[in-house]
Amino acid sequence: MRIWRLSVVLAFIIIFGAAIISRLFYIQILNHKFYQAQALGQQSGFSEAQGQRGEVFFKNSQESKGERGTGDVKSLAINKERWLVFVMPQEIKDKNILAESLGKAIGESKEFVLLKIENHDSYTIIKKDLSKENIKEIKKIKLDSVHLENITGRYYPQEKIASKVIGFLGGDGSGQYGIEGYYDDILKGKTGIKEEKRGLDLINFSNTESDLNGSDIYLTIDYNIQFEAESLLKEAQKNLNINSGQIVVLKPDTGRVLAIADLPPFDPNSYFKEKNLDIFQNSAIQKIFEPGSIMKPFTMSMGINEGKITPDTTYVDAGFVKMGPETIYNFDRKTWGKQTMTGVLEKSINTGAVFVSQLISNQTFLDYLDKFGFNQKTGVELQGEVSSKNNINGPDVEFATASFGQGVGVTPLQIARGFSAIANGGKLVRIYVVEKIVKGEKETETTPQILDEQVISTKTASQITTMLT
Repeated sequence: MRIWRLSVVLAFIIIFGAAIISRLFYIQILNHKFYQAQALGQQSGFSEAQGQRGEVFFKNSQESKGERGTGDVKSLAINKERWLVFVMPQEIKDKNILAESLGKAIGESKEFVLLKIENHDSYTIIKKDLSKENIKEIKKIKLDSVHLENITGRYYPQEKIASKVIGFLGGDGSGQYGIEGYYDDILKGKTGIKEEKRGLDLINFSNTESDLNGSDIYLTIDYNIQFEAESLLKEAQKNLNINSGQIVVLKPDTGRVLAIADLPPFDPNSYFKEKNLDIFQNSAIQKIFEPGSIMKPFTMSMGINEGKITPDTTYVDAGFVKMGPETIYNFDRKTWGKQTMTGVLEKSINTGAVFVSQLISNQTFLDYLDKFGFNQKTGVELQGEVSSKNNINGPDVEFATASFGQGVGVTPLQIARGFSAIANGGKLVRIYVVEKIVKGEKETETTPQILDEQVISTKTASQITTMLT
C-alpha cells in the first residue's frame, strides 16, 4: 500500500515537472520573440509631446565693437516656469475657511478668493505667477480642494523695452504683432511623439523631444541703442508733452535695424490689461503720415540727378508761388529773396522745393517716389507693416505741395530707408531686423541685399549729403 502511494506521488511529480519544462520550452524557445517584445513594451512607451516655443534675443552693444555678429546677447522673449494655484469648487467643503486661509497664503483678501470661486463649479485659477513664499504658505494648507500647478509660460524680461518689436504671445498660444506674430510658425514648438524608456526607478526620454522645439531668433537690434532711443522719447514726452513718437536707427549700407522705438510702449507680460488695442500697433511700420519738409532732400535729389539743377543754382523767393487759383506760401509766410538750392534745404523753403519740382515732369517725380521705396513695404520682418500708394494724378498744385511733403504718404521706416539710400551712395537696401535663426545646430543668417539699381547716382548722393551737412 505504501509503495502504491509512493508511486502515485512520484508520478504526479514527474507529470508536474514535465508540464513546467514544456511550458518553459514553449515560452523561452518556441515563443521567446513574442515575450521579449512584450517585456520591452513594458520598459518603453510613447506619449504626445509639445516642443517649447523658440526664444528671441537682441544684441547688447555689438555695434560698438565694430564687427557684425559679435557681442553679447540679451533676452527679449523667453520661456519661464510659473506656478499657479487653482481650486476644484466641487471639492470645497467650506468656502469661507478656504477663502480665508488661501487668501493669507497668496497675499490677497478673503473677498478676492470668494469672488474667484463664485459661480464656478469646475477648475478655477485663483492666482498666477506665485512667489516662492506663496508656494511655501499654500503647501501648509491642508485642504483637498487647493492645488498647485507648474506651467511653462512666455516671459518678457525687458518688460516695456522693444515691446512694439516683439509683440506678445496671446492666450490662445499664437503670436500677436511684431516678431511673435510674423515668425509665429517658426517660433512655435511642434506637437509630436516622444519615446519613454523606463528602468526600475527612472524614466529616460529620447532626444526627439528637443527636435520639436521652435527656432530661436537673434535680432539686429542693439539693446543699448534701443534703450537710449526709448529714453529720448520718454524725455520728449515729459518736456514737450507729446503723445506719441518714433525713433528709427538703421545701418544704411546693410539695412540692419539697430533700434525701432515707439511711444507709448506696453508691457507684453500683462498685455491683457490694456484697454486700447491701438497701443499694440507699431507706428514706425503701421502709421502712414505726411513727411512734410523732410521730403525736400528727395525732391532736390531728383532735380540734381536729372541734371536740372546744381547745389549752387539760384532762384528768387517771393514768399509764395501762385498755382492757378491756389497760392503756396513758405512756413510762417517768410520771404527769403535770392537763394541757392543749398540755402533752400538749410532754411527749409517751400517755394524752393516747388521751383525744383516744376523743372521735372510729373511722371518723373512719381517714378522717383517709387525708386526711393515710398510705394511699397520695406519688407521688415514685423507683423502688420503697411504702405501707401502715392499715385498723385490731380492738378499740378498737388505735385507742387508733394515736393515739400504734403499729400505724400509714408511710414517712418520708409522715410528712414529713403535717407539710407542717400547715405549709401544712392543704393536702396532691404531693411531687416533678424540677424539669424537658429534651429538646433543649424543657423540661417540674413544676407544684406541691395534691392535695385542706383536710385540716384553716387555723385548726386554725395552732393545732397554735403548740402544737408
